[in-house]
Amino acid sequence: MDGWPRTREELADAQLRFAAAVPPPWRPPEGPFTVGAAFATFSTVDDPTPSERAWAAATAGAARALVTAPVDVEYEAGFLALREGRLLERAVRALPDPPDVLLVNATGRDHPRGAGLALQLGAVLDLPTVGVTDRPLAATADQDERLLLRGEIVGRVVRTRRGARPVMVHAAWRTDAEVARIVVLAATGAARTPEPLRRARFLARAQRARDEGRLPPGWQMDQLAEPRFPRG
Repeated sequence: MDGWPRTREELADAQLRFAAAVPPPWRPPEGPFTVGAAFATFSTVDDPTPSERAWAAATAGAARALVTAPVDVEYEAGFLALREGRLLERAVRALPDPPDVLLVNATGRDHPRGAGLALQLGAVLDLPTVGVTDRPLAATADQDERLLLRGEIVGRVVRTRRGARPVMVHAAWRTDAEVARIVVLAATGAARTPEPLRRARFLARAQRARDEGRLPPGWQMDQLAEPRFPRG
Protein backbone atom coordinates (compact mmCIF):
# COMPACT_ATOMS: atom_id res chain seq x y z
CA MET A 1 0.00 0.00 0.00
CA ASP A 2 1.35 3.45 -0.91
CA GLY A 3 0.94 5.35 2.33
CA TRP A 4 -1.84 5.15 4.86
CA PRO A 5 -5.42 6.15 4.03
CA ARG A 6 -6.40 9.63 5.18
CA THR A 7 -10.18 9.32 5.23
CA ARG A 8 -12.64 6.88 6.78
CA GLU A 9 -13.83 5.84 3.33
CA GLU A 10 -10.30 5.14 2.06
CA LEU A 11 -9.47 3.20 5.20
CA ALA A 12 -12.66 1.11 5.02
CA ASP A 13 -11.82 0.15 1.42
CA ALA A 14 -8.24 -0.75 2.42
CA GLN A 15 -9.45 -2.84 5.34
CA LEU A 16 -11.72 -4.87 3.10
CA ARG A 17 -8.84 -5.51 0.69
CA PHE A 18 -6.48 -6.61 3.46
CA ALA A 19 -9.16 -8.84 4.99
CA ALA A 20 -9.58 -10.60 1.65
CA ALA A 21 -5.83 -11.10 1.11
CA VAL A 22 -4.38 -14.58 1.64
CA PRO A 23 -0.69 -14.11 2.49
CA PRO A 24 1.51 -17.15 3.24
CA PRO A 25 0.97 -18.21 6.85
CA TRP A 26 3.76 -17.73 9.37
CA ARG A 27 4.62 -20.38 11.95
CA PRO A 28 7.04 -20.01 14.86
CA PRO A 29 10.39 -21.62 14.06
CA GLU A 30 11.75 -24.58 15.97
CA GLY A 31 14.49 -22.49 17.59
CA PRO A 32 14.44 -19.09 19.30
CA PHE A 33 12.62 -16.23 17.60
CA THR A 34 12.33 -12.53 18.34
CA VAL A 35 8.96 -11.16 19.44
CA GLY A 36 8.77 -7.39 19.02
CA ALA A 37 6.04 -4.94 19.94
CA ALA A 38 4.71 -1.50 19.10
CA PHE A 39 2.67 0.82 21.31
CA ALA A 40 1.41 4.41 20.97
CA THR A 41 0.32 6.86 23.64
CA PHE A 42 -1.02 10.41 23.58
CA SER A 43 -0.46 13.65 25.45
CA THR A 44 -1.95 14.17 28.90
CA VAL A 45 -1.53 17.96 28.60
CA ASP A 46 -4.30 20.21 27.29
CA ASP A 47 -3.24 21.78 24.01
CA PRO A 48 -5.15 24.59 22.28
CA THR A 49 -3.99 23.41 18.83
CA PRO A 50 -6.12 20.99 16.79
CA SER A 51 -3.41 18.31 17.03
CA GLU A 52 -2.46 16.01 19.89
CA ARG A 53 1.14 15.04 20.50
CA ALA A 54 1.69 11.31 20.26
CA TRP A 55 4.58 9.00 21.14
CA ALA A 56 5.24 5.53 19.80
CA ALA A 57 7.78 2.95 20.91
CA ALA A 58 8.87 -0.24 19.22
CA THR A 59 10.98 -3.05 20.65
CA ALA A 60 12.75 -6.07 19.18
CA GLY A 61 14.82 -8.02 21.66
CA ALA A 62 17.16 -5.52 23.36
CA ALA A 63 16.62 -2.91 20.62
CA ARG A 64 14.19 -0.06 21.00
CA ALA A 65 12.98 2.92 18.98
CA LEU A 66 10.98 5.98 19.99
CA VAL A 67 9.25 8.50 17.74
CA THR A 68 6.90 11.40 18.35
CA ALA A 69 4.60 13.39 16.07
CA PRO A 70 1.40 15.46 16.11
CA VAL A 71 -1.80 13.54 15.41
CA ASP A 72 -4.96 15.33 14.32
CA VAL A 73 -7.36 12.34 14.20
CA GLU A 74 -9.58 11.47 17.15
CA TYR A 75 -10.13 7.87 18.20
CA GLU A 76 -13.02 6.06 16.55
CA ALA A 77 -13.65 2.34 16.97
CA GLY A 78 -12.83 0.46 13.79
CA PHE A 79 -10.70 3.31 12.40
CA LEU A 80 -7.68 3.22 14.73
CA ALA A 81 -5.28 3.05 11.78
CA LEU A 82 -6.11 6.67 10.89
CA ARG A 83 -4.88 7.74 14.31
CA GLU A 84 -1.90 5.45 14.97
CA GLY A 85 -0.88 3.67 11.77
CA ARG A 86 1.75 6.08 10.43
CA LEU A 87 3.31 6.64 13.84
CA LEU A 88 3.60 2.92 14.65
CA GLU A 89 5.07 2.20 11.23
CA ARG A 90 7.74 4.87 11.80
CA ALA A 91 8.64 3.41 15.19
CA VAL A 92 9.02 -0.14 13.88
CA ARG A 93 11.03 0.97 10.86
CA ALA A 94 13.37 2.87 13.20
CA LEU A 95 14.51 -0.41 14.78
CA PRO A 96 17.94 -1.60 13.60
CA ASP A 97 16.48 -5.00 12.69
CA PRO A 98 12.84 -6.10 12.50
CA PRO A 99 11.53 -8.81 14.85
CA ASP A 100 10.34 -12.16 13.58
CA VAL A 101 6.80 -11.35 14.75
CA LEU A 102 5.30 -8.13 16.09
CA LEU A 103 2.77 -7.63 18.91
CA VAL A 104 0.45 -4.67 18.44
CA ASN A 105 -1.97 -3.11 20.92
CA ALA A 106 -4.88 -3.44 18.49
CA THR A 107 -7.14 -6.06 16.97
CA GLY A 108 -6.53 -8.02 13.79
CA ARG A 109 -9.29 -10.08 12.18
CA ASP A 110 -11.62 -9.21 15.06
CA HIS A 111 -12.92 -6.15 13.24
CA PRO A 112 -16.16 -5.15 11.47
CA ARG A 113 -14.33 -5.25 8.13
CA GLY A 114 -11.93 -8.02 9.07
CA ALA A 115 -8.71 -6.01 9.25
CA GLY A 116 -7.88 -4.08 12.39
CA LEU A 117 -4.70 -2.06 12.88
CA ALA A 118 -2.60 -5.07 13.96
CA LEU A 119 -3.32 -6.78 10.65
CA GLN A 120 -2.91 -3.64 8.54
CA LEU A 121 0.38 -2.67 10.17
CA GLY A 122 1.76 -6.13 9.47
CA ALA A 123 0.76 -5.86 5.82
CA VAL A 124 2.41 -2.45 5.46
CA LEU A 125 5.61 -3.61 7.18
CA ASP A 126 5.57 -7.10 5.63
CA LEU A 127 5.85 -8.60 9.13
CA PRO A 128 3.78 -11.30 10.84
CA THR A 129 1.69 -9.64 13.54
CA VAL A 130 -0.45 -10.54 16.55
CA GLY A 131 -2.96 -8.24 18.21
CA VAL A 132 -3.23 -7.97 21.98
CA THR A 133 -6.10 -6.08 23.64
CA ASP A 134 -8.08 -6.01 26.88
CA ARG A 135 -11.40 -6.80 25.22
CA PRO A 136 -12.81 -7.94 21.87
CA LEU A 137 -13.90 -5.39 19.29
CA ALA A 138 -16.56 -7.18 17.24
CA ALA A 139 -16.07 -10.84 18.18
CA THR A 140 -17.70 -12.78 21.00
CA ALA A 141 -16.04 -15.40 23.20
CA ASP A 142 -17.50 -18.90 23.32
CA GLN A 143 -17.27 -21.45 26.15
CA ASP A 144 -13.96 -22.71 24.75
CA GLU A 145 -12.49 -19.19 25.02
CA ARG A 146 -12.33 -18.72 21.28
CA LEU A 147 -13.14 -15.34 19.78
CA LEU A 148 -15.72 -15.85 17.03
CA LEU A 149 -16.81 -13.42 14.35
CA ARG A 150 -19.27 -14.47 11.66
CA GLY A 151 -18.47 -18.10 12.42
CA GLU A 152 -14.68 -17.67 12.07
CA ILE A 153 -12.16 -18.10 14.89
CA VAL A 154 -10.39 -14.73 14.93
CA GLY A 155 -8.63 -14.92 18.28
CA ARG A 156 -8.39 -16.46 21.72
CA VAL A 157 -9.07 -15.50 25.30
CA VAL A 158 -5.68 -16.18 26.91
CA ARG A 159 -5.08 -16.38 30.64
CA THR A 160 -1.45 -15.40 30.97
CA ARG A 161 -1.37 -15.11 34.76
CA ARG A 162 -3.35 -16.86 37.46
CA GLY A 163 -5.87 -14.58 39.15
CA ALA A 164 -5.53 -11.80 36.55
CA ARG A 165 -7.92 -10.81 33.80
CA PRO A 166 -7.25 -12.59 30.51
CA VAL A 167 -5.97 -10.82 27.44
CA MET A 168 -7.60 -11.00 24.03
CA VAL A 169 -5.15 -12.39 21.50
CA HIS A 170 -5.94 -11.68 17.86
CA ALA A 171 -5.04 -13.37 14.59
CA ALA A 172 -3.59 -10.69 12.35
CA TRP A 173 -1.18 -10.56 9.37
CA ARG A 174 0.04 -14.07 8.46
CA THR A 175 -1.01 -15.47 11.85
CA ASP A 176 -4.02 -17.49 12.92
CA ALA A 177 -5.59 -17.65 16.36
CA GLU A 178 -3.51 -20.61 17.55
CA VAL A 179 -0.21 -19.11 16.40
CA ALA A 180 -1.21 -15.85 18.08
CA ARG A 181 -1.80 -17.72 21.32
CA ILE A 182 1.57 -19.50 21.10
CA VAL A 183 3.44 -16.26 20.45
CA VAL A 184 1.81 -14.41 23.33
CA LEU A 185 2.46 -17.21 25.82
CA ALA A 186 6.07 -17.48 24.64
CA ALA A 187 6.55 -13.75 25.24
CA THR A 188 4.83 -13.59 28.63
CA GLY A 189 6.77 -13.45 31.89
CA ALA A 190 5.49 -12.86 35.40
CA ALA A 191 2.95 -10.22 34.41
CA ARG A 192 -0.35 -10.33 32.58
CA THR A 193 0.83 -8.46 29.47
CA PRO A 194 3.51 -9.97 27.20
CA GLU A 195 6.92 -8.50 28.04
CA PRO A 196 7.73 -6.93 24.64
CA LEU A 197 4.45 -5.03 24.71
CA ARG A 198 4.97 -4.00 28.34
CA ARG A 199 8.40 -2.67 27.42
CA ALA A 200 7.09 -0.69 24.44
CA ARG A 201 4.27 0.73 26.57
CA PHE A 202 6.69 1.65 29.35
CA LEU A 203 9.10 3.37 26.96
CA ALA A 204 6.41 5.37 25.16
CA ARG A 205 4.85 6.55 28.41
CA ALA A 206 8.21 7.33 30.00
CA GLN A 207 9.23 9.44 26.98
CA ARG A 208 5.89 11.23 27.19
CA ALA A 209 6.44 11.88 30.91
CA ARG A 210 9.92 13.23 30.25
CA ASP A 211 8.73 15.50 27.43
CA GLU A 212 5.86 16.77 29.58
CA GLY A 213 8.18 17.42 32.52
CA ARG A 214 6.76 14.74 34.79
CA LEU A 215 9.81 12.50 35.36
CA PRO A 216 11.56 12.86 38.73
CA PRO A 217 14.66 15.10 38.72
CA GLY A 218 17.79 13.26 37.66
CA TRP A 219 16.06 10.59 35.58
CA GLN A 220 17.66 9.86 32.22
CA MET A 221 16.15 7.83 29.41
CA ASP A 222 19.18 5.52 29.35
CA GLN A 223 18.02 4.30 32.75
CA LEU A 224 14.99 2.84 30.99
CA ALA A 225 16.91 0.42 28.77
CA GLU A 226 16.18 -2.47 31.14
CA PRO A 227 13.10 -1.35 33.07
CA ARG A 228 12.01 -3.28 36.12
CA PHE A 229 8.30 -3.80 35.82
CA PRO A 230 6.13 -4.17 38.90
CA ARG A 231 4.16 -7.37 39.12
CA GLY A 232 0.54 -6.91 38.10
